Amino acid sequence: ARVRPPPPPGVEPESRALLTSVNRTLLLIAVVAGLGAVLLILGLSRRILAPVEALTAAVRRMEAGDLSQRVEVASRDEIGELARAFNAMADGLARLEELRRNMVTDVAHELRTPLSNIRGYLEALQDGVVEPERYIIDSLHEEAMLLNHLIDDLQELSLAEAGQLRLERQPVALADIVDRAVEAIRLRAEAKGVTLQVELPEDLLVDVDPQRIGQVLRNLLDNALAHTPQGGEIAIAAHEACPEPS
Repeated sequence: ARVRPPPPPGVEPESRALLTSVNRTLLLIAVVAGLGAVLLILGLSRRILAPVEALTAAVRRMEAGDLSQRVEVASRDEIGELARAFNAMADGLARLEELRRNMVTDVAHELRTPLSNIRGYLEALQDGVVEPERYIIDSLHEEAMLLNHLIDDLQELSLAEAGQLRLERQPVALADIVDRAVEAIRLRAEAKGVTLQVELPEDLLVDVDPQRIGQVLRNLLDNALAHTPQGGEIAIAAHEACPEPS
């Protein structure tokens, strides 16, 4: 067998030193790379978690009743889309809350007048100041019917907001609906000196719920009569719109 000659003197210590140096360099590179990866992960985590934490805090404050909460949209990624969606939801809730407050105020105002009138008449009858004559009973009945209509309107409004308001649509002549709505306010308009001008084609058919549309028209005419000065004119007109070109 052939015997390998021993390595020259001094070669093994140099190899060992080179190996040690390489190992140290590799270890240093690994440590630096690990620290860099940790810092990068921390930075990315902070970038992702900071908006999420801001959203969580805003949601909790909104849950407590503060609808003015908004978050800053700082990116165009999924987190930014989530922030924009949250701001849009907050705007919608704020508008709904404002509408609710306005509706409560309007309802309280509308209910206060007939209730005050009924209370005044009843107290006058109770104290013997007036006699239960026919005109007083008719007035009390009118105020009670007004309260009934207000309650019906509130119920219909709640059904409409819940998407449960049923519409019985059918082809009807618009002139018939408008004529009935106009006749309902004609006496009050004449007493105020307001002229009612109607310009409608007789053959104009519409696919609507006649009861609901009649109610809408009566409300519009009531508002118009209330805001038209004495001696003014209310014009009711309609025409068939030309279809848009496709």
